[in-house]
Amino acid sequence: MWEYGWASAAFVLVLLIVSSIRILREYERGVVFLIGRFWRVKGPGLVIVVPGIQQMVRVDLRTIVFDVPSQDVISRDNVSVKVNAVLYFRVIDPQKAIIQVENYFEATSQLAQTTLRSVLGRHELDEMLAERERLNEDIQQILDAATDAWGIKVSNVEIKHVDIDESMVRAIARQAEAERERRAKVIHAEGELQASEKLLQASRVLAQTPQAMQLRYLQTLTAIAGDKSSTIVFPVPIELLESLLRMYQKPPAQP
Repeated sequence: MWEYGWASAAFVLVLLIVSSIRILREYERGVVFLIGRFWRVKGPGLVIVVPGIQQMVRVDLRTIVFDVPSQDVISRDNVSVKVNAVLYFRVIDPQKAIIQVENYFEATSQLAQTTLRSVLGRHELDEMLAERERLNEDIQQILDAATDAWGIKVSNVEIKHVDIDESMVRAIARQAEAERERRAKVIHAEGELQASEKLLQASRVLAQTPQAMQLRYLQTLTAIAGDKSSTIVFPVPIELLESLLRMYQKPPAQP
């Protein structure tokens, strides 16, 4: 009878010892409570937890990759878009992650969704498409500051897709085409302006040097003669034209 009692006691003791042993991996920590009160954070390795008196909650310290569901966002210029993102965060303080918030994963998820809508709603559509790096940084800083009290570190936020309605895509295409036409016209006008300025400078130089004008006149005749054209050009000296012009402008003699 006594032998049976000792055997039962030994068996219960072995069960207690086995049930009190916890093995935590390198990336895990155990938040231990003693009679309901926080005691300490243990791990990694072998951890002894007294059954009935102590309780332990495992916490994973690895970076968690969370895909933020697609959110309906209305931009500042009243364009409705669907935006989704990916969030990278990890636990840096296991005590806060367990004590300060009921479910740190769910809390971070909900906060990421509301912050994504709030931040993007303050920007126009063009900024969402062209300035993703700045928007990612703004969202990451806001989330990191908000989750610091939970012992969470948000390391990165990346906007994955900005889905736009088909009608808005066509409108953006027309806008881009109009912008390209505007730039082409501006470049053409600038070229005309520069060419007119150069022509004005050339005319002033030729006006100051009659020999240069004559040379330019002969070059033009040579270019015309080199073309395969049926046009016949008879060169007339400029001095003769000037003499005729003076005779025409001379007032008639008085009788």
